[in-house]
Amino acid sequence: MQRNNDIENIVVEYTPRLLGYIRSQVSSREDAEDILQDVFYQLARASGEGGSEIERVSSWLYRVARNSVLNFWRKKREIPLETEDEVCEDIAATLFNTSPDSPDTVYLRRLVWLELDSALADLPQEQSEVFCMTVFDGIPVKDISNATGIPVATLLSRKHYAVKFLRTRFHELYDALISQS
Repeated sequence: MQRNNDIENIVVEYTPRLLGYIRSQVSSREDAEDILQDVFYQLARASGEGGSEIERVSSWLYRVARNSVLNFWRKKREIPLETEDEVCEDIAATLFNTSPDSPDTVYLRRLVWLELDSALADLPQEQSEVFCMTVFDGIPVKDISNATGIPVATLLSRKHYAVKFLRTRFHELYDALISQS
């Protein structure tokens, strides 16, 4: 249990600085937060393997953050034409558009909501729950951790995997819709 408290303390202590560093390397806050989640996931994984303790936590975290940013940019180059952010923005605009609806927009919105429901159902329950609580209900991860007793790093890891899965799923839907237009 002590190890989980150590990880939680590290997350609380280093989040502002690491997020600032990562944010200076990428263009969107959402991407920076995703990379930060990956850094803390790797910390939780490294701590959970029962191996030797990380001697210089700060150096280790920044090295992992730098490598994660590099991996992010490598992957970004693989996506043709539309970037992931544009895909997410287009889907969000469809879901939450408040302008008068045409029949096509109503149909498209219904299709996207159905796909979201299906995608959330395909996720493991713990990933789906933490995603819904943080994104739809706006509950901070730390509050969820306090209420459930699940470590912050575990919750961040679950949300990270949910976001990755949903991005892939919606990118496929977006590609299918674009190819039919």
